[in-house]
Amino acid sequence: MGGSAVNVMSMTERRCLLSVHAHPDDESSKGPGTIARYHADGVHTVLVTCTGGEEGEILNPALDREDVRLNLAQVRLQELERAVQIIGYDELIMLGYRDSGMVGTEANDNPSSFHQAPIEEAVERLVKILRETRPQVIVTYPEDQGGYQHPDHIRVHEISMLAFEAAGDPLQYPNAGEPFTPSKLYYSVWSKDQLLERHAKFDEHGIDSPYSEGPFLKWFERDEPPATTRIELNGFAHVRSDALLAHETQIDPSSKFWFGLPLEVEHSIFSYEMFTLARSNIGPLDLSEDDLFAGVEG
Repeated sequence: MGGSAVNVMSMTERRCLLSVHAHPDDESSKGPGTIARYHADGVHTVLVTCTGGEEGEILNPALDREDVRLNLAQVRLQELERAVQIIGYDELIMLGYRDSGMVGTEANDNPSSFHQAPIEEAVERLVKILRETRPQVIVTYPEDQGGYQHPDHIRVHEISMLAFEAAGDPLQYPNAGEPFTPSKLYYSVWSKDQLLERHAKFDEHGIDSPYSEGPFLKWFERDEPPATTRIELNGFAHVRSDALLAHETQIDPSSKFWFGLPLEVEHSIFSYEMFTLARSNIGPLDLSEDDLFAGVEG
């Protein structure tokens, strides 16, 4: 049994927001405008990227070259560093694991992969980061990821939940630093309303929609997890497209999925981002809010 949680946050503690992502480029498609807005407001922003993205496909034909393929891990790190600058993260911390690839692949059996690592080891690494950076707010992935069953995304959810609970417990991971209890943990949410609006805009502009077939048809049919928190981006809607373009190997600038509409239309649709409050040490979960730091002292 664990010990009592210790909350060492003082009234003068800096505000800190920490996001946990699986691969380079995930930080650019999930909540980048929110990070940019809070960074501009003086919040210390931290990105934890769990793997190097070594198994990513080169989706931009212009970069599908042998020199890039042979050095993909280094190239993806350079892309990530550019995206971090665009979004406004103050710190980038690599958790240190290899991309696990998909189930059934050789990469998934690699002992250096995130999927194969002992979960207690990965949790301890994240607990150490939480105790060092002391974020009041953590953003991670939900358990239900809309049918996307990448092992690294599933593991991000698992270790985030365990680390949130363990970080303030002095009896858990005693060698990982002074206990610190985060206030809240959120899931980033892909809003079905926004995707439906985008689908309609393709029709309005006479462009074939990328949502007309494939997995997004099932996405539209699913019950959307309840969102509690809507963050208005207030001029930071462009950050998403700018940061995505920094990941040149993974994002084809001619991709209809990412850039099929005029940018002003894209920015009008994605003028806000949605989150679900999943854990809280300071209040109820069943609420509606417009600030990830609502109720946080300091």
